[in-house]
Amino acid sequence: MKVSTKGRYGLTIMMDLAANYGEGPVSLKRIAERHQLSEHYLEQLIAPLRNAGLVKSVRGAYGGYKLSKAPEDITAGEVIRVLEGPIILVDVEEENDASRRKLWKRVRDAIAEVLDSTTLSDLIQESSDKDETDGYMFYI
Repeated sequence: MKVSTKGRYGLTIMMDLAANYGEGPVSLKRIAERHQLSEHYLEQLIAPLRNAGLVKSVRGAYGGYKLSKAPEDITAGEVIRVLEGPIILVDVEEENDASRRKLWKRVRDAIAEVLDSTTLSDLIQESSDKDETDGYMFYI
């Protein structure tokens, strides 16, 4: 399984909204500027996220988007499935050998477990932990 830019940029949108959770709506223009992404492309990605009930849109001069649930209640798996579809490595039904079929199912299930057990809150925390260590310079 290869996650396309849809899934990666969709997670970027959702992480940005999670980082700003409780501070009001965030415009796609601001998200695009912060992450050097195409605003037009982000507009295409936000629609399925809104239709899936993961984000809400707010109209008006200070409008934008915000998460429909707390960051700890939205998983990376939900976002990826909305934008990429089901998690499939190979069509296991076409696999003739039962042992290989079992292997691909176990791999699929392991990937799903990681995605489904990782929340936006987890990703924000990991991102901020990384940012803190990036500033250190080590000399030997």
